[in-house]
Amino acid sequence: MTASLSLWFDQVAAEDPDALVARDPLDGDDVVDVVIVGAGLTGLWTAYYLLEHDPALEVLVVEAEVAGFGASGRNGGWCSALFPVSADELARRHGHDAAADLRAAMRDTVVEVGGVAAAEQIDCGFAFGGTVTLARNRPQLERIASEVGAGARWGDESHLLGPEEVEEHVRAAGVIGGSYTPDCARIQPLRLVRGLVDVLLSRGARLVEGTRALRLSPRAVVTDHGTVRARWVIRATEAWTSQLPGSERDLAPVYSHMIATEPLPPEVWAQIGLDRAQTFHDARHLIVYGQRTTDDRLAFGGRGAPYHLRSSIRPAYDQVASAAEHLRRELVDLFPVLDRAEITHRWGGPLGVARDWNPSVGLDAETGIGWAGGYVGDGVSTTNLAGRTLADLVAGSESPLVRLPWVGHRSPRWEPEPLRWAGITAARRAAVWADRTEVRSGHTSRVESVLNTVLRR
Repeated sequence: MTASLSLWFDQVAAEDPDALVARDPLDGDDVVDVVIVGAGLTGLWTAYYLLEHDPALEVLVVEAEVAGFGASGRNGGWCSALFPVSADELARRHGHDAAADLRAAMRDTVVEVGGVAAAEQIDCGFAFGGTVTLARNRPQLERIASEVGAGARWGDESHLLGPEEVEEHVRAAGVIGGSYTPDCARIQPLRLVRGLVDVLLSRGARLVEGTRALRLSPRAVVTDHGTVRARWVIRATEAWTSQLPGSERDLAPVYSHMIATEPLPPEVWAQIGLDRAQTFHDARHLIVYGQRTTDDRLAFGGRGAPYHLRSSIRPAYDQVASAAEHLRRELVDLFPVLDRAEITHRWGGPLGVARDWNPSVGLDAETGIGWAGGYVGDGVSTTNLAGRTLADLVAGSESPLVRLPWVGHRSPRWEPEPLRWAGITAARRAAVWADRTEVRSGHTSRVESVLNTVLRR
């Protein structure tokens, strides 16, 4: 078993060992039209749509490591219509029409990503297989039924399934029902990143790697290799936002981990399913998720690793190893046929979480600073919507995107330490406790949802 940046990085490196060699860093001070900090999907999509608006723009993307180093290169490979805030909650805050518009925009975004990948000939394994949600106890089934009903009110296509109907998609142990939505695609996320990089460079954008942003200021970014002055400064740093001066409490870096099996033979896949590259998860509180990869592995992940005090980002080997063993047990519990399958990859890292779990995108015309992030792990498609929105905001467009209810949202800041650590840790433990209680009792636990409601205020 290897511990690497991710399976996705290893796949790209196997195809082209030079593909992941870092480009040259910034060579002293510079002046451009737009400087984007962060070469993950948010930053790359923003650059892509900015150049669609105006091909003459001078766009510079600044990356501390290599493009895709963060969550964009190690996520679960779901391009979904998921948004961390429910449509009902969005309607309560912003009105019915605003909530409906955001739900429609998220569904359209999945199609947009696939369309760009096809048009730009980016081979990222995009497969519109949809998502199956599994229920393995009565409380999970009740949650799924409630979510299907809520989704129908907002135009989301989702179907409640009996156990036999679930088996038409995926065959997991102990399933008593579930749901299916077509609004999700499986992708190889780093291939999408690298494909976008190639397109951007061909259109005149510049990418400097190994260049760490030290401070974002109005019309300027100070880096460890020089200062870049620009009319517009875009912060696309997701979990690393917490490492920037003045932004330490904007987003909390919360960890997600993944494992991947060896390529599985056809007879094993015949027992598992996922013939159309469906993604899957179940309705437990402490989320797990998976996909069938382009080379017939099963990649499986979950959230719930401990939060590090003071929002420090420490991808410790022992934490990855511990999370990998837990994920392997959960994977075999779902698919006993994998009890002898070799786990060849394990990896993990932080994702950005706002205190109210509400992603946001915006642009301050006075300072010239734009931002996007806080995707809570649902970011592959949301980065695209963010990039299109930021490009419209920079261009001064009055498009429908700039009126969506997440535009300009300002989440409350996280509490100072140690209150922040205590709150996040309590929420994680409550989710674990709720899942165990529901398995034992067969009744829905309210502890996790009540605690999260209090913490997000």
